[in-house]
Amino acid sequence: MKTLGVDLAAATKKTAVAVLEWDAGAARLEHLALDVGDTEIVELFGSSSMTGIDCPVGWPDAFLPFLAGHLNFDALPVLDHDGIEGRRLLAYRDTDRFVTGLTGLIPLSVSADRLAHPAMRCAVIQAKIAAGYGPQARDGSGRLAEVYPAASLKTWGLLARGYKGGRAPEAERLGVLLDHLAAAAPWLDLAGHEDRLAASDDLFDAVIASLTARAVSLGQTLRPPEPYAAAALTEGWIHVPSGGLASLG
Repeated sequence: MKTLGVDLAAATKKTAVAVLEWDAGAARLEHLALDVGDTEIVELFGSSSMTGIDCPVGWPDAFLPFLAGHLNFDALPVLDHDGIEGRRLLAYRDTDRFVTGLTGLIPLSVSADRLAHPAMRCAVIQAKIAAGYGPQARDGSGRLAEVYPAASLKTWGLLARGYKGGRAPEAERLGVLLDHLAAAAPWLDLAGHEDRLAASDDLFDAVIASLTARAVSLGQTLRPPEPYAAAALTEGWIHVPSGGLASLG
């Protein structure tokens, strides 16, 4: 099987993809690219068994009624979210709160933070995938699953913070993290791309997204429990690995 990992940004320049080919308990990095457009992402989705995308695939359920109420001068759905707690329901999804409770990591808000632009692009990509391959369930039960590399890394016992940014301290941490990944997953063949991965946290996150897509395909991620299952179908669901790296091979 092949798994695709996508580290999605608002612009193609910072968007990275990684395709892993799995065979006989081992994985090989078959394709690694930066500066990737929508067309290539959709084509790679079509040739992959499972895709993990590092970007929210939906918005909080409360967000649309809030905006519609504001647009239509309907005060009730707007006033329902008065105060900081009400605004948190507009900013964060059930899956964001679940991941925070599980890992201590706080995903960025899709509606009130820097993820808004990538999420808009992600919605367009989902529509393009739907046109070519059919709609993909937002809870990850199809061939597309939302992933969060920091949560995957933390679950696997690897450094989850401090390697992004490209400055000297972050670059040094990224190199160390890559060495730890190689030691923890000796079955993973990076096909000579180690230097590129050590120099780009976007490329590295795409590989982690592809590894997480493998976990999704094997049923080795946490699925939405009650009472989260219904919201996961509309808001999306971040798939956090439930097992170690060794189980992926």
